[in-house]
Amino acid sequence: MDDLRKEFEPDDANGTAPVGTDAAVLGDGADGSGIGCHGGVELSKAAARAAGQGELMDRFEADYPKGPHDQPQSMCPAFGSLRVGLRMRRVATILSGSACCVYGLTFTSHFYGAKRSVGYVPFSSETLVTGKLYEDIVEAVHQMADPAKFDAVVVTNLCVPTASGIPLKMLPHEIDGVRIVGIDVPGFGVPTHAEAKDVLSGAMLAYARQEIGEGPVQRPRGGLKDRPTVTLLGEMFPVDPVVIGGMLEPMGLAAGPTVPVREWRELYSALDCAVVAAIHPFYTASIREFHAAGRPIVGSAPVGVDGTDAWLKAIGDSCGIAPEKTNISRNAMRGAIKAALAEHRINGRITLSGYEGSELLVARLLVELGADLRYVGTACPKTPYNSQDAEWLSAHGVELRFRASLEQDLAAFQEFKPDLAIGTTPVVQKAKESATPALYFTNLISARPLMGPAGVASLPAVINAAIGNKDRFLAMNAFFEGVGTGDGAGIWEDVPEDRSAYRKKFAAKVKQSRNAVDNGESVGC
Repeated sequence: MDDLRKEFEPDDANGTAPVGTDAAVLGDGADGSGIGCHGGVELSKAAARAAGQGELMDRFEADYPKGPHDQPQSMCPAFGSLRVGLRMRRVATILSGSACCVYGLTFTSHFYGAKRSVGYVPFSSETLVTGKLYEDIVEAVHQMADPAKFDAVVVTNLCVPTASGIPLKMLPHEIDGVRIVGIDVPGFGVPTHAEAKDVLSGAMLAYARQEIGEGPVQRPRGGLKDRPTVTLLGEMFPVDPVVIGGMLEPMGLAAGPTVPVREWRELYSALDCAVVAAIHPFYTASIREFHAAGRPIVGSAPVGVDGTDAWLKAIGDSCGIAPEKTNISRNAMRGAIKAALAEHRINGRITLSGYEGSELLVARLLVELGADLRYVGTACPKTPYNSQDAEWLSAHGVELRFRASLEQDLAAFQEFKPDLAIGTTPVVQKAKESATPALYFTNLISARPLMGPAGVASLPAVINAAIGNKDRFLAMNAFFEGVGTGDGAGIWEDVPEDRSAYRKKFAAKVKQSRNAVDNGESVGC
């Protein structure tokens, strides 16, 4: 294989490259874009099993159970694991997949602020079938494994290489001291990008746990904590770990690392904890590694009065903290959060949906803030670690859907006619088309503090402001009524003619033709 066709040159010690760089092309072979990854989910699953990936598919089905509609509509799941790797210090990323998929993933990653290049091993039908693709990946890994630049290289199989049985588990464990981590993140096996973060985090924790068993490992960058720590599982707004640390201090505990981590050595600290707080409850692979390390897991999170009180008690009980010490923090938080709730209220009917995994936590907070919350849809699954949240919401009259589909979210919007819809992009679009205020969950809700008193104060302003915009939506809807819809869609020099009669006639012909095919009346090839 020739050397890199585009040199991967980090611009600092953290292995970052200028914003906007495209994929660094690694490996031989043609573009491979003619090999698609859209041949059907069941076909891809069958191909993967036939190629020797049965154990992998069984693990995916056990770790990430899907809903009755197969799986939620979501972005490519590999975006989640890609983002985790790109945010880590001294970690390089290589993708193996169709060119169109790699382009889309790298484009989206740079759009969200990635500051380094992504390695890419292209393939053709020949290299895929003959196994040359695996050889190209091995050679690419050796090129990238520079201990002066990287602690680890993450190699990710996308749909086609996974379905074809490219065996990343056979990659070298390490090269010149650089760890090699191979993962498969196919869209037909991992339902959401949120759960793909767990795929990589779980693989890294497994690797780190093995290193711990083999001998001394690196100390945390900031040194060891002088108190037992609580590892926080799930991505959070940066203020939340600080708030949680303040809650834990009277109990003689400290907030540990947040998983997904930002550098490799944090994995050791995460495993060396007193208890793991599953703030996001769907990190099944990561939880398996913590269980293997003998660490207890506590679900839910310190949100609102009830959630914070129950969470602090559960943490204290798991760590063997004397009840009187735990009660110091419980009483302080109960008073502070109640005071914040008295000053911040939400008035209005709301439906909520999202795919980040924190939907149930936000829902609990909205209910305590006074919102008339009717529906919560999450793309993530029900697990033992969000059952407490689910029971609390059900007791407060909230309809809850796990593995919710877009159709279910839209049906809830139609049924409950909320004053505000919080949801994914298509839900927000539908709501605004109906002159209903709406907020995108990922950017405007989940990217805010949620824990403790800070969470109570963070949501009402943006939500009340959005609900207050109802009259503006009605005015705009009235002004633009009929524009860009039906026969008026598009750009016209003249007033467009009404073609509805023709459409009905054409639709009837199409229906008749389809019936002929179904009845076996049509002939020809």
